Order: sequence, then structure tokens, then C-alpha cells
Amino acid sequence: MQAFTLLNGLVAPLDRANVDTDAIIPKQFLKSIRRTGFGPYLFDEWRYLDHGEPEMDCSQRPLNMDFVLNKPHYQGAQILLARENFGCGSSREHAPWALEDFGFRAIIAPSFADIFYNNCFKNGVLPIVLPVETVDRLFRELVEGYRLTIDLAAQTITTPSAATFVFAIDETRKYRLLNGLDDIALSLLHADKIAAYENERAKRAPWLFVGNP
Repeated sequence: MQAFTLLNGLVAPLDRANVDTDAIIPKQFLKSIRRTGFGPYLFDEWRYLDHGEPEMDCSQRPLNMDFVLNKPHYQGAQILLARENFGCGSSREHAPWALEDFGFRAIIAPSFADIFYNNCFKNGVLPIVLPVETVDRLFRELVEGYRLTIDLAAQTITTPSAATFVFAIDETRKYRLLNGLDDIALSLLHADKIAAYENERAKRAPWLFVGNP
């Protein structure tokens, strides 16, 4: 998982409340569990004028140029500014996979659905909760080329006008993001202890390991 430390990123606004995970990544794309390759299908029903299916060549599909992520000045955006209850609906982990694969490193919103919020941290995407009034201010200020600086260590967001907002984050989640540790990597930090336990277990109950390498 890619570590998140300091990000100065272009912001794209998604001015819709209650964006559910089926809008983020429609159900037909859930057949794959590769964790990569979902970026082209992010917000599929909003980005394209045709119906998307897995393995389609999205470079040849007709774009909905009214959708914000298709506008030229938001290409390369790494921060998504959203409204209340972002990521509601089903618990599919494919939603943060698609956002991360598209290039988003952080999402700012007044609130998130709980399961989606948790899944973001597991996949290197930083979901930031800010008061409604602050999010409203960011939407009002946002113009072409608008960038925010997110400092995870300091837990701050800085605007182009040098206004700074502080956000809260659980210390364990912060540590994992700063160090790029997903669940597997976190477990492997204790590889020596795991190996020692397995060796001791094999001595105490050798019949459990008969035929195993």
C-alpha cells in the first residue's frame, strides 16, 4: 500500500449527497477481485453515455462531458471534494479500489458511510471529515486549478489562500497510512513472532504438521 504523508493535489468537486457504492463502481464490475484495473470504471454510469461491462476498452467509449471528472481542468485530480454520506449502500471494497486506481488519494466530505470509511484506510485512501460549513466554503472557493495541501502528520489541510483546517483521525489508522501498511503488511511486522509461535506449536503438537512443509 502506498504511504500517505504530504499531498499537494488538484481538487475535483462532486456536488452530490448520498453517493452510494453502486454509483462509485457498478455491480457488474465486482466479478474481479484483482484490486487493480478498476479506475476506468469509476462512476461508470455517470462518466459514459453507454453501458459499461468488465474488460471493455474505455478509451473508445462515448464520454458524458457534463460529468465533472470528464472536464479537462480536473484531469489528474487527487482529492475529491464530496457531500454528506459519501460511500453509502453496499459494503463493496471495490469502491475504494476504483477511487485509488483512478488516482484519488484523499476524499473530503462532511460524513461517510461507516464501512466505506473503514475500507478507505485499508486501501491507502484518506477519508477526511470536515464540518458542513467548511466543506461549503471549499466548494465556494473551488475554481480551475484549485489545489489543497494535506499534511497527514500534522492533520491539516491548507488552501491556496493559506487558510488551514485541522481534521481528526484515529492514531492507529494514521500510523498505518503514514507507513503504507495494509492488513498483511501490518501482520508481517511480527513475522519473527509468528514464526517462533509456529515452531513452538509444531513441537507441542507435531501431529498437526504431518505432511506439511
